Amino acid sequence: MMKKLKVSLLAASFSIAFSVHAADVEVLHWWTSGGEAKAAVELKKMLEAKGHKWKDFAVAGGAGDNAMTALKTRVVSGQPPAAAQIKGPSIQEWGDEGVLASLDDVAKKEGWDKLLPPVVANVMKYKGSYVAAPVNVHRVNWLWVNPDLLKKANAKVPTTWDEFFKTADALQKAGIQPLAYGGQPWQDATVFEAVALGVGGSDFYKKAFIQLDPATLQSANMIKALTTYKKLKPYTDKNAPGREWNLATSMVINGKAAMQIMGDWAKGEFLAAGKVPGKDFLCVPAPGTAAAYTFNIDSFAMFKLPNKEAEKGQKDLAVTLMSPEFQEIFNLNKGSIPVRQGMNMSKFDDCGKKSAEDFKASSAKGSLLPSWAHGMAMHSATQGAVADVISQFWNNDAMTAQQASVKLAAAAKTK
Repeated sequence: MMKKLKVSLLAASFSIAFSVHAADVEVLHWWTSGGEAKAAVELKKMLEAKGHKWKDFAVAGGAGDNAMTALKTRVVSGQPPAAAQIKGPSIQEWGDEGVLASLDDVAKKEGWDKLLPPVVANVMKYKGSYVAAPVNVHRVNWLWVNPDLLKKANAKVPTTWDEFFKTADALQKAGIQPLAYGGQPWQDATVFEAVALGVGGSDFYKKAFIQLDPATLQSANMIKALTTYKKLKPYTDKNAPGREWNLATSMVINGKAAMQIMGDWAKGEFLAAGKVPGKDFLCVPAPGTAAAYTFNIDSFAMFKLPNKEAEKGQKDLAVTLMSPEFQEIFNLNKGSIPVRQGMNMSKFDDCGKKSAEDFKASSAKGSLLPSWAHGMAMHSATQGAVADVISQFWNNDAMTAQQASVKLAAAAKTK
């Protein structure tokens, strides 16, 4: 992703007059909808209360793709923002360019190493130094359930994939759509990721999707995971291709489908529809994944700036992002949970509380896993290639699970 920038970056000097006023803190983000936008306003208020001026650099669309394009342009011209929303391995890619500022003094003073699980802290560090501040944790491996529909079919909430197919058969027999599904590449990847974790377990997941081990990618376990994933297809409807995730969620909300596999951003849709967790809808770990937790984290990386006032603003921003006040208000709006450990969860709903408990338990036993489907485990080019194989396999009835596993191993070599 970043290699093409190197020549330009050498040519661009940070001595170019920085266009933002000394006390301004320019923040690039893609929080432009609903609860996210509300949270950005709260962050602005908190930073300005510390005497800085927030300069908003919001870029809508493309789950951050447009924002990253805008960021590259600014960094190449020698005028980076003070902070930018960047996540996962992309932080390392920017670190390789030598443009990120260290936050070690803030992290040490605030005790980040004690507040963050090591697997999360490591994502925020470049060569051992903190360069980014995390704001939340999304759990990806959730199954959302309409309990009334399961009751009608006399079916139980599945905890294993065998149970899932029994429940799905009972629902189908009762004339109920078992699975709400959105056929888009990132959604295909999200569902397959949950299936693979449920079939193979945490160690298999780490070897396959974090270490990209060729043997594991073509193993019997992977073929079983692919076969199980494809078995879901008859339980989806003919309108699934191209459907947006929130429209699939609304099928579960409105009683048109019984279940959906999706991250906890889906919870916002249920809550917005006035539904109560534990009563109108259930949030349970995807089948076979109760002992593990796949996470997606939003974070802000800080860029090297030529001016000391802006540097102070960056540090105050980092402190604010990790503060209990911001962690609470942001995550109540976003549907995620605080990344900061030891928070008071009393204002959070049952799904949020369950997520926080599982996050802590998974952290303690080493089964906190970065979601590859959501850009937390692989470089962007690799992730795109792997997701393409999953979508091809889902959409091509002639492709066997074995053929797909060979393609996965080849895709994992994409740089």
